[in-house]
Amino acid sequence: MKQKQHFPDKSDVLARTPDKSVREMLRHMEEIGIKSAFDRFDAQKPLCGFGLEGTCCKNCHIGPCRITAKSPRGVCGADEHLIVARNILRWTAAGVAAHGARGREVMLALKQAAERSIGLPILGPEKVLATARAFGIFTPAKSVEELAAEIAMILLEDLCRTIPGPYTTLEALAPPERLAVWKELDIMPIGAYHEVFEALHRTSTGTDGDWENVLRQMLRCGLAFAWSSVVGSSIAMDCLFGLPKRSRITTNLGSIKLETVNIAVHGHSPVLVASIVKAARSEKLIAEARESGATTIRLYGICCSGHSALAKFGDIHPLTNAAGAELALATGALDLWVADVQDVFPGIMDVAACFHTRVVTTSDSARLPGAEHIAFDHHHSNLDQAETMAELIVRRAIASFSQRQQGKVFIPQARMDAEVGFSVENITETFGGIDKLLDHLKSGQIRGIVNLVGCNNPKVVYEEAIVKVADELIAHDVLALTNGCAAYALLKLGFCIPEGLSAAGAGLNQALGPLQLPPVWHMGECLDNARASALFRAISTTSGLPLPSLPLAFSSPEWSNEKGIGAAMGFRLLGMNSYHCISPPIEGSEKVARFFYEETRELLGSVMVVDADPVRLAEKIIADFDRRRADIGWSNAGSPSSKRLSAEQEIAPHTHHHKKDHTHE
Repeated sequence: MKQKQHFPDKSDVLARTPDKSVREMLRHMEEIGIKSAFDRFDAQKPLCGFGLEGTCCKNCHIGPCRITAKSPRGVCGADEHLIVARNILRWTAAGVAAHGARGREVMLALKQAAERSIGLPILGPEKVLATARAFGIFTPAKSVEELAAEIAMILLEDLCRTIPGPYTTLEALAPPERLAVWKELDIMPIGAYHEVFEALHRTSTGTDGDWENVLRQMLRCGLAFAWSSVVGSSIAMDCLFGLPKRSRITTNLGSIKLETVNIAVHGHSPVLVASIVKAARSEKLIAEARESGATTIRLYGICCSGHSALAKFGDIHPLTNAAGAELALATGALDLWVADVQDVFPGIMDVAACFHTRVVTTSDSARLPGAEHIAFDHHHSNLDQAETMAELIVRRAIASFSQRQQGKVFIPQARMDAEVGFSVENITETFGGIDKLLDHLKSGQIRGIVNLVGCNNPKVVYEEAIVKVADELIAHDVLALTNGCAAYALLKLGFCIPEGLSAAGAGLNQALGPLQLPPVWHMGECLDNARASALFRAISTTSGLPLPSLPLAFSSPEWSNEKGIGAAMGFRLLGMNSYHCISPPIEGSEKVARFFYEETRELLGSVMVVDADPVRLAEKIIADFDRRRADIGWSNAGSPSSKRLSAEQEIAPHTHHHKKDHTHE
């Protein structure tokens, strides 16, 4: 019999979450009677065992069916292996659709900008030229706009193809060794839309009854997720809005100012957010804000919209991830909350209603009851009205500023500087070539590199797993890349400034210290897994070694949604292990679990590793890196640091060991 799982409750979060401002806000919300996601998680207990194991089926109305000793098959005859496989395939397909849908919006915007049917300039000409060369469409006679239009059509074709044909993004950018593996396995996708369509078809009533064949379709969806929904979307964003720019910013709730009009952007779609940034910086609207009594207009980032805009435009202060959004709202200091798509919990409306904060939704795909809707329509026929809508949204914030209820404002004073905006391009420039970064890897100064990402999940203590994994990695000279929701914990606790090297190993200090680089590199939003994979591919190409042999890995300790499955699969398909503190819902099938945990080693060169203890999880990453280094003949890494960055802050909360002036409580 499987062991009953224990999950933390809100009291555990209050005792152990690494960010003191989270504790302050949870206590404050209790005092004023406002519920958060952590209260609602406790109210859900005990969690459904069938759901946790993936052994319930709701794909037809004969059921729902569940697998038990009494009923080992559903009414149609599906056993636990088929039911678990179908469920995880549907999860993966949903992830393809999630990233792909918001990617389509920016692809359409790139196309219209190139055709000059909307007023958006193309801010990334260097990315347009590099992509055109990679796609084999560059000629000197073509303008940047002409090339951008062709790129947009290629990306849209890869996304939407129904007639089998070359998958240009994948064929042009994937490592040849990996292409050979995928073709041998017969998992090359036709198009992202088609593979989602096919996934729903195969899992519909009485269709695919072979769990192994179902999982082969999951691998196709994983490739579509990685190369269209992620890489394709990232290319379109970089072409339209330009490459990330490195900058230094103040983060956490203590960065909220009382004297400014405060606008939070929350979600994942960059097109309207880019226009909001432009509008908030216009002298006309800043003058209107001053007439209302504010000093200026200030923007804050929630979830991935904040990361994306910050990396592209700077001067947007990251506050919190999706799971902590209600805590930021409960400060009572935000005048307008702009919500677009994905990871916007409906519960934010209950919190906003307790304050003066207005909520505006900006996508036909994602409405919230009670919010004002100022949005692109279902056909995206009004992309050309982005600037007009942005000005209207900013004016809503200015009007809301005068309604702020001062007695309800509560802002924890924890804040931290963070360096953001890393990309393959500026990393290459900083080191003077990928070969120089590779030299640090070969010598053992950098033991390996981990893409440390993922959303948050109350099945583990909020942000604790991410921070503890990062603590161990940098202490053992492992460089970490980060993006998306996981990045907030690391931004807030000093991992993303050079001073964070105080708790890193001697090797990491030698490699990064002279360049004034932090031990964790912020690469943007969750879509920017594309940057991490591109860096890994560059290291593989420069070293002449295949990706599965290198000390590189993916880790999402606290993952929680369908996109998390796709992200892990994207790196697993490249031949890199994925590491997690939470199991996917596959434990009800021994065969499917064995496939995920073990059998993909032979198929893909990678496995999934799950350990609920984040320190042990990090130790497994480090041990695997040492084995890989020995196998390829690279030098041994040095001894770890005895310090842990989060522990140093906990022990001496008012001693600024990193020499940055900030407050904790």
